[in-house]
Amino acid sequence: MTVRTDTQGSVTAVYKVSGMSCGHCEGAVSGEISELPGVASVKAVATSGEVTVVSAAPLDEEAVRAAVDEAGFELVGRA
Repeated sequence: MTVRTDTQGSVTAVYKVSGMSCGHCEGAVSGEISELPGVASVKAVATSGEVTVVSAAPLDEEAVRAAVDEAGFELVGRA
């Protein structure tokens, strides 16, 4: 599990998502997760299947799972 609390009070978490294969996939996943309350930034990388999320506080994993599901992909868990 990768979760890091940064000095500015933000939290960085890395998730594994299956099924992403292109930039459109990255955009769909990033767009859905970025709508979650407290999310400051999202970076999805299709080639590694990793999604890095910076937020004000730790996110509820079920909320992240629902956002990824809404984008049409599957949250495997934290990287």
